[in-house]
Amino acid sequence: MNIFEKIISREIPATIIYEDEDTLAFMDIGPIIKGHTLVIPKICYDPVTETPDDVLAKLMQICKRVAAAQIKGLGADGVNIIQNNGASAGQVVPHIHFHVIPRFEGDGHHWNWAAKKYESPAGVENLAVKIREGLAG
Repeated sequence: MNIFEKIISREIPATIIYEDEDTLAFMDIGPIIKGHTLVIPKICYDPVTETPDDVLAKLMQICKRVAAAQIKGLGADGVNIIQNNGASAGQVVPHIHFHVIPRFEGDGHHWNWAAKKYESPAGVENLAVKIREGLAG
């Protein structure tokens, strides 16, 4: 049983901000920015590619509501919504979840986003072909 399942079953405490029959939203105990919220389904799915479309749609609807609440309730200037999928992408808990992170002008947080460049237009097209093949198959 993972930590999120323990939160769902109330075996461990969490500061819950939203709950319905299918989903739970609660405060992250290690926030990037204060107000950082996690949105999860009550049934464990992992990875994102194995999560049913209707579950993903519901999670995104709740993320939208939480984001609006962070803007209205916390006065956030913006919001990051992030889903890390797989250990190499930074996923720690093997249970699909979204991070809804309020952002404030001057909050001091910066993503380590070092944009790269493709070696050529042909290189971009080669990768695009492989992704299209993956979409088709």
